[in-house]
Amino acid sequence: MSKESQVEIGAFLASRRARITPDQVGLPVYDATKRRVPGLRRQEVATLAGLSVDYYTQIERGKVNTVSESVLDAIARALQLDEAERSHLFDLHRSVITAPQRSRPRRAKTVRPMVQRMLDAMAVPAFVRNARQDLICANRLGYAFYSPLYPDPLHPDPSRPVNFVRFCFLDPAAREFYPDWEFMADSAVNLLRTDAGRDPYDRGISDLVGELSTRSDEFRTRWAKHNVRLHHTGTKDFHHPVVGDLTVGYETMPLPADPGLVLTVYSPEPGTRSADAMTLLATWAATQLTTATTEQEA
Repeated sequence: MSKESQVEIGAFLASRRARITPDQVGLPVYDATKRRVPGLRRQEVATLAGLSVDYYTQIERGKVNTVSESVLDAIARALQLDEAERSHLFDLHRSVITAPQRSRPRRAKTVRPMVQRMLDAMAVPAFVRNARQDLICANRLGYAFYSPLYPDPLHPDPSRPVNFVRFCFLDPAAREFYPDWEFMADSAVNLLRTDAGRDPYDRGISDLVGELSTRSDEFRTRWAKHNVRLHHTGTKDFHHPVVGDLTVGYETMPLPADPGLVLTVYSPEPGTRSADAMTLLATWAATQLTTATTEQEA
């Protein structure tokens, strides 16, 4: 049993009930001035979940060894957890009740050649990241898209993966690359928190969290909120130093044969300025590749 996981599950539940007011769940409030907590009290959560207050209190203290999935479901409903939060709660529960060596999911550390060939066959930016949010590999347009993350934008080094979260919080260029930096910062932290819940024993994630918590107040504040999110599909805005503003749709897909690795594909809406900018970026990427090849041959 992990003491850290017990603390984590308690902090997560406390953070969720703190954001819900009694009127949101249909509970009467007779004198709001006498309430000492901003959200629900433990007793109120217990009532909503059909549990005794003592039992719920023990759960929030991380003592969940004998807690069933039906009880977790009742708590999830009481706290109005969304899909990402419910999954996170179950992940934390599993990490508490299972021995570390058995609860750790298997993680792929390298990308198979077939995955790289698949990326290279795509005509849009595509890349693979791991749970730590390292950019493991990409196609040529993917590297061109994320060239601002590399020390030498014209010659990204795939053997030295860049990290999306570290870039977001520690590199001043991130605030120009991400027009809505606040949204991207929230998303980066919430996604990292989600993956940390799936594998609380991942040394890479814990080291990254420790580094960023020490070096960035903005990261530390967001991490303390215990927010999580699923990252499947949507749109993102970027300001690329070469082609300017881009709005792209994205799809993310886990690679079942490579646990822990996720494929992401970007595509702008056809006929838009962003589509024209992507075409220009592809031309720029091809030009850089030709230049690099010429330099090597020389």
